[in-house]
Amino acid sequence: MAEKRETAGIRWHPGFYGAAELEFLSNKGDLEFLREYNLSKEPLRMDLLIIKKPAEVWIENELGRIFKTHNVVEYKSPEDGLTIDDLYKTIDYACLYKGLGEYVNQIPAEELTVSIFREGYPRELFEAIKSQGAEIEERYPGIYYIRGKQIPFDTQVVVTGQLDREAHSALRVLSRSAQEEDIRAFLEKVVRLTGQGDKNNADAVLQVSVSANQKIYEAVRRCDTAMCEALRELMKEDFEKAEWEGRQEGIREGRQEGIREGKQETLLETLKNLMDSMKWTAEQAMAAMKIPDAERDRYRAML
Repeated sequence: MAEKRETAGIRWHPGFYGAAELEFLSNKGDLEFLREYNLSKEPLRMDLLIIKKPAEVWIENELGRIFKTHNVVEYKSPEDGLTIDDLYKTIDYACLYKGLGEYVNQIPAEELTVSIFREGYPRELFEAIKSQGAEIEERYPGIYYIRGKQIPFDTQVVVTGQLDREAHSALRVLSRSAQEEDIRAFLEKVVRLTGQGDKNNADAVLQVSVSANQKIYEAVRRCDTAMCEALRELMKEDFEKAEWEGRQEGIREGRQEGIREGKQETLLETLKNLMDSMKWTAEQAMAAMKIPDAERDRYRAML
């Protein structure tokens, strides 16, 4: 249900897609990730469909131990709830996906699984499921298997906030209250990535996590040089864009202040700063400040 609007201006789903692929790096060649998989011509689609290509392959990450050939994945952002209706909607998606095979029983029910990811523990959902006679087992920390006659497919609910910090930092940092330890664990892991696609996934996670936790990331950058450099390397393009926009804004503000107050000293100081920080010549700095040609000799003499 990725087509629903994300609240508070943060697009959580792209971050989750990146985190999901990073989680299964050890089985990269065995899994195919189909984002926002369309179930019909209408805008009805699953968040993520994971196809396990060699059916007999062992998935190292415990998140995928439940996986079979076809695996329907739903992600709930920190702003989303998770009710029993949401569970059945996801199961309905799996049912519809099964029914869309090119021939009868092309997708056997025993080869289909359902996974729902959410940061917080869904207490009300689990209570409602238990009241219907279903069984809930915490198979691994934060990973709950659901079984019952009313559940047609092997199903798990993953509580990302309860997952192991070292093994699942990519998912744990997708939070509005990310912990410094999780951020450090994630950065230490992803700085070793070499593939461009993997780096892009890490960047997608960071885009979301930084947007939701600006203060803690600023604190990490200020107090830890190594982590600051890791962040800068991973988000190089974003930092360069922000720095360029900041410089341009500084140029505009400096010029406007000089024009507004008519202070020659302000323009002169701005020119010197530009020449020092940008390694520009006097001509380049004066051009950036749009100083008229007729006035440039006067400023050259003072620089």
